[in-house]
Amino acid sequence: MTLLFKAIFFLVLSTSILLVAGCSTPRTKPAGVIDRTSGSSSYEPAPPGYYRVKRGDTLARIALDHGQAPRDVAQWNKAENPNFNPDVIEVGDLVLIKSPANTKAVAAKPVDKKPSSSVIDKADAPTPVETTKPEIVAEPGIRLSWPAKGKVTGEFNETNKGIDIAGKVGEPVLAAADGKVVYAGNSLRGYGNLVIVKHDNTYLTAYAHNSKLLVKEGDSVRKGQKIAEMGDTDTNAPKLHFELRVNGKPVNPTPYLQ
Repeated sequence: MTLLFKAIFFLVLSTSILLVAGCSTPRTKPAGVIDRTSGSSSYEPAPPGYYRVKRGDTLARIALDHGQAPRDVAQWNKAENPNFNPDVIEVGDLVLIKSPANTKAVAAKPVDKKPSSSVIDKADAPTPVETTKPEIVAEPGIRLSWPAKGKVTGEFNETNKGIDIAGKVGEPVLAAADGKVVYAGNSLRGYGNLVIVKHDNTYLTAYAHNSKLLVKEGDSVRKGQKIAEMGDTDTNAPKLHFELRVNGKPVNPTPYLQ
């Protein structure tokens, strides 16, 4: 009985060791996970008049970066593709960023993430002519008034893309020039309650972190008109973050202010 008991004991112990070793063996291959951004480098360059969506983009940010009104961009794409949803865009999508009247149709469905050769044919497609954006000259093409009273606590740089003016919650935020409100909302991460005013086809200004918006999309505003109240939405202290965009490109607004 003693020998039989010992044999059974060693058999159970050996089996347990094998089971533990098997469970602790590392997996040689991780579970399959599809990264929609990993293949973005294989996409064809966006055709003229279109933008290829990148990770972190929103339609409002795409519009701002190209000097367009978010509503216009949404309408242009909806007209070309009835299934276009401005709230659901994915990495690799093609988004129309210029008025269809000024853009040659190059794709039947601008949101296709992998255009076929019939959409973009490198051999047959004409080589786009590169245009150079106008340089900032000493004499600005637009004169802006200060959008708020206060000390400039953040200067323009590649990261800030504008200037920060310190103040108190509720202080007035003023339109820097005549124009039309093309955005009033809070869907752009990092800007809080934001107003964007388009002054012409070249210039637009952005007013961020407001506590209260006093205008809506489509409103015409006059230089010096109160359009919002200063706040601290999406930031750590009350301030106005003010940007000037020239053809969609952020530039230092200070030389334009008077």
